[in-house]
Amino acid sequence: MNRAANPRRVATRSSKVTDENAVPVRAGDKGAPSRLAPKAGALLQQPSKAGKILDNAKAGIKRERNVLGAVTNIRDNADDAKKPAKGAVKAEARPPLATRPSQTQQQQQTRPIAPVPHRTTKPFSTLDRNAADDVLVRSEMDVDKLAPALADDMLDMDDEATLGAMSDGDMEEEEEEYDDEDWLRMSDEEEYAAHAELDMVRKTFQDDIDLFDTTMVAEYADDIFAHMEELEIATMPNPRYMEFQTEIEWTMRTTLIDWLLQVHLRYHMLPETLWIAVNLVDRFLSVRVVSLNKLQLVGVTAMFIAAKYEEILAPSVDEFVYMTENGYSKEEILKGERIILQTLDFTISSYCSPYSWVRRISKADDYDIQTRTLSKFLMEVTLLDHRFLRCKPSMIAAVGMYLARKMLGGDWNEAFVFYSNFTESQLVSAAVMLCERLVEQGFEKVYVYKKYSNKKFLRASTFACDWAHNHAATTWSPRE
Repeated sequence: MNRAANPRRVATRSSKVTDENAVPVRAGDKGAPSRLAPKAGALLQQPSKAGKILDNAKAGIKRERNVLGAVTNIRDNADDAKKPAKGAVKAEARPPLATRPSQTQQQQQTRPIAPVPHRTTKPFSTLDRNAADDVLVRSEMDVDKLAPALADDMLDMDDEATLGAMSDGDMEEEEEEYDDEDWLRMSDEEEYAAHAELDMVRKTFQDDIDLFDTTMVAEYADDIFAHMEELEIATMPNPRYMEFQTEIEWTMRTTLIDWLLQVHLRYHMLPETLWIAVNLVDRFLSVRVVSLNKLQLVGVTAMFIAAKYEEILAPSVDEFVYMTENGYSKEEILKGERIILQTLDFTISSYCSPYSWVRRISKADDYDIQTRTLSKFLMEVTLLDHRFLRCKPSMIAAVGMYLARKMLGGDWNEAFVFYSNFTESQLVSAAVMLCERLVEQGFEKVYVYKKYSNKKFLRASTFACDWAHNHAATTWSPRE
């Protein structure tokens, strides 16, 4: 038995098609005035839905809901389904590819991420910059076919104009037997005594393994760190690469690293991202001659690569263009990415940052938060000093923890020697150099000092500099 249609009881849906691209209702459209609306001219009046619901109920139109909650245009009657819906928009045929706007035109129509700030001072490497080089454009289908030609083209011709040419030090491998600037070298007696102490600690120290702590993977920890010791040697940069650079100097590298520290903190990236980026810069400069106006491009591209590798939500390439205040274009950064990855043979994951070693060494003091925070500041200070390029990441972590323990009144006991694989005699010279850096004139202006002077980082930079001025001279005897 068919019931009579009762407009008050029939549950119907509005015939209005939900379309996010539909034109919004204008102020002049017809509609029943709202009772709650103020006087005329105060607010725009919206059309009443009651009349539409009654009309749909009388017409016998039924709506069905799909899985996402949207209302479909399916009718029960086949005849009604054949008829075009009232007010429905007819789909237009898409134009051919030749007449569609290009990707460059679409990007120009999109809204930029953020307005470019107007500053009186430009980045140090964007002054008097050469014109942008031609971008190498190849389709994805041609990459596999032209892989050898593409590699030769990028590494020989295209990248020399973008970032730099191959250095003579990489073309001609020379083995140097003695390095006058190697401050890590110890005498035979000192080295023998350090190894003897380390072997004795390994035999006598009892490591308390917590098998219930699954995060530390105690069963595989020794094998993991033994593998990391092999990898850190393979990813070491040339500590003397500035000798064959023609336009840049060590002070310019310090300025670049200081700027990368600001970018890293501004976008709240992970600590490992900063260390990977700096390692990529040093390793690339070890095999390529880079001009001054391309130095910042190397830095921002290295940060772009490190963020894509380490971050969960990495900033887009447009964000990195904004970081340089439009000093470099999107095409230049993408082309620089290809050149750096080709030059370094895509060896990024092999690098192990000092943070991995700090997590292991911190087991000796039960993960003291003050010691770890202070050691993080001291480790980031080593990024600004090119002399620490000779240190492996494991030694950087050991030096930071050792000096932090000294500043807090602790000692370097057997537990720290066991977990770090470094004795105190092997770390004293690096700790003294680090204290010399802290007491330099104008160190308070460096960004790493400002970063760790915040309460969030326990004001570690202020405490470390005060200790270096007052106690560093009396803690160790002056170096010869």
